Amino acid sequence: QVQLVESGGGLVRPGGSLRLSCAASGFTMDYYAMGWFRQAPGKEREGVSCISSSDGSTYYADSVQGRFIMSRDTAKNPVYLQMNSLKPEDTAVYYCARNYSPYCANYVRGADFGSWGQGTQVTVSS
Repeated sequence: QVQLVESGGGLVRPGGSLRLSCAASGFTMDYYAMGWFRQAPGKEREGVSCISSSDGSTYYADSVQGRFIMSRDTAKNPVYLQMNSLKPEDTAVYYCARNYSPYCANYVRGADFGSWGQGTQVTVSS
């Protein structure tokens, strides 16, 4: 059974940093790209980042490019999302997801992902 469990969310001031983690079980991460998504109240889900399984290449939404870094450890589990220079508009529930393939598309879209975690709340506020 595929399980994805996010952690690391919380309350942070604007300009601060957080690191989210996604622990996966029930499948071999060697064969799947992984992604992060977020959804703010009243807004559509947004693809934040993706990391391929094949070569570790990463893709980011324009809204987080240069501020967020997605990575995975040498054993490929867990995956991380380092979030720097956080803004109030980054406030959302963040979800980890498993891609259907080892590769990321040129943009991060939900239709490419088939398994989802329960999410972790990130609130950026002074």
